[in-house]
Amino acid sequence: MNEEITLDVVKKRTVKSIVALTGRTFFLQLTNRAGDFILTIFLGVTQYGVFWIVSAVINFLAYFSDIGLAAALIQKKGQISENELKTTFTIQQALVLSILLVLFLVSPAIGRFYNLSQESMWLLYALGFSFFLSSLKTIPSILLERKIDFAKLIIPQIAESIIFNVTAVYLAWQGFGVTSFTIAVLARGMIGATLMYMIQPWKVGFSMDLSSIRRLFTFGVPYQANTFLALIKDDGLNIVLGGILGASGMGLLGWAQRWAQAPLRFFMDQIIKVSFPAFSRIQDQKAELSYLLSRSIFFISLLVFPTLIGLLTLVPMLTQVIPRYEKWQPALFAITILGISVPFAAVTTPLTNMLNAIGKINITFRLMIMWTFLTWLLVPPLAFFFGVNGAALGFTIVGLTSVVAMGISKKFVRISLFGSAGKPLVASILMGGILLFVRETIPVSVVSIFILIFLGIISYSLLIFLLVGGSILRDFKRVLSEFKNE
Repeated sequence: MNEEITLDVVKKRTVKSIVALTGRTFFLQLTNRAGDFILTIFLGVTQYGVFWIVSAVINFLAYFSDIGLAAALIQKKGQISENELKTTFTIQQALVLSILLVLFLVSPAIGRFYNLSQESMWLLYALGFSFFLSSLKTIPSILLERKIDFAKLIIPQIAESIIFNVTAVYLAWQGFGVTSFTIAVLARGMIGATLMYMIQPWKVGFSMDLSSIRRLFTFGVPYQANTFLALIKDDGLNIVLGGILGASGMGLLGWAQRWAQAPLRFFMDQIIKVSFPAFSRIQDQKAELSYLLSRSIFFISLLVFPTLIGLLTLVPMLTQVIPRYEKWQPALFAITILGISVPFAAVTTPLTNMLNAIGKINITFRLMIMWTFLTWLLVPPLAFFFGVNGAALGFTIVGLTSVVAMGISKKFVRISLFGSAGKPLVASILMGGILLFVRETIPVSVVSIFILIFLGIISYSLLIFLLVGGSILRDFKRVLSEFKNE
């Protein structure tokens, strides 16, 4: 079960896993966005906000269920023993059960603080139980990751996504409200755990080997500390914002964040997953690293920029033509403000990805400290005084500080950011101008939306071809050639 694999097998499985992960990312994003879109039609703003708040509470508590032992097992050189697996499982389950006990004891206070209804409290308990089911998958997941068998690992993830979205959408359509999430969360958890043990069987066992604990803690604790800031920056802040904005305000902010960042999740995440191992392989070859980084930023910008501007142009019309979607109109300003920071994230993320790949993780850690501090300094006060729009403005101001990461990255790799992202940005802005002009001259209807989408695709394609020429085709041929030579 824990046998080591040869280098040739590693190479073959790595390529297969990259393809599998890329396909999984696109499928999951498409499924989740479609489900989320339909849910925002059937559910009220407050109901949607309740799910955001309760999920943030569970995610925050879930952090303390892992002290980096799983990562330590994945990273460990040589074979892992059954004793190490059982020790990790024992420690994690002890932490999970302790957290669930804490959740049960403080749940009345949570309910009073957020003014949660009884059905919202059942959602809280369902997410807690789902958290327990998720913890049971840890050891089988570790075994699959050590074997670089991501093609199997993605099967439960895809099944969970389908089950959750289909169940939640159907029940919301039937008028179950917040209970739609409760049942969907339970179904997702049970299906995921069952499939994981079918794909990668492991006989559950318990152990407490002190020598194993010491070895695993050496890597695990520092690794876990590196993720703590991200937790504080995101879910920790959402918990606080839930108290400031209330469920309705969090629903509006969550909707605006989800859709403003949709272009990043659809396109950037997939390229980042593939580019990281490539950056790592060529980290000592500065010229090749610079070229690959430049092209990664270019292709991310090529896809994200026009999608973002097209989305921001169409959203006001969508809230008018989609039945029961007018309730999201108060968030239109917020989604526009949040959209300003998306191009900065599209450029900065590949840069921090590159810094990690060349071993400069301390730099990215310090950047995370800066962004976490600024987020907590700006967002809560702005949310308190100006509501949802204030919170959106705070997030955007923090996003603009990404220019610091851009400046730091240039110290390690020579790259022209204007050359990589400038032309897609210019083409996208021109496309946006055309769409805005046409939008003001045609009636608001479903047909008009499709006309604008078609016009956006045609105009952007022509503009980017005029600005870039045939370099896109040459890049595609080069990437394809290198992939075939793996």
